[in-house]
Amino acid sequence: MVDDTTDNNAVELATELTIAWLGNPNTRTSAEDVPAFLGKMHETVSALLGTGVVTTAAEPQGEYIPAVSARKSLASKDHIISMIDGKPYKTLRRHLATNGLTPQEYRERYGLKPDYPMVAENYSESRRAMAKKIGLGRKPGARTSSDAPAAAKRGRKPADAASE
Repeated sequence: MVDDTTDNNAVELATELTIAWLGNPNTRTSAEDVPAFLGKMHETVSALLGTGVVTTAAEPQGEYIPAVSARKSLASKDHIISMIDGKPYKTLRRHLATNGLTPQEYRERYGLKPDYPMVAENYSESRRAMAKKIGLGRKPGARTSSDAPAAAKRGRKPADAASE
């Protein structure tokens, strides 16, 4: 009889915790995820209460179902849609790290090509333009072709002519 009361307590506690979790406005979840969360919560509460009703969860299967297709994930130049949760991201690296994956593991999990991008195209271009603007990637002292007319206006020889 004592085990029955403890089991009911575990169910009630797990239900209350799940309701509180769902009541949080920052929690975004689909209806399909709620039963799995409730089961996991019950398992955890039972383990903490020491009732011994702990069931071993099946290991995740080797095949994962993507939230979107590879084509749809790359449909926009402004973002990449994650195959894990279906949400848009400018860069997937941090998102993958929070899910315990590397870009290589992510590509393998969903059967993507090795050249599948981890950064949205427009985001990459804007970062590239910013880097070029501040001079990253140039060797120290090297002048660009746009510097030659400015040097001529000041009465100096361009860098190429000075070395001859």
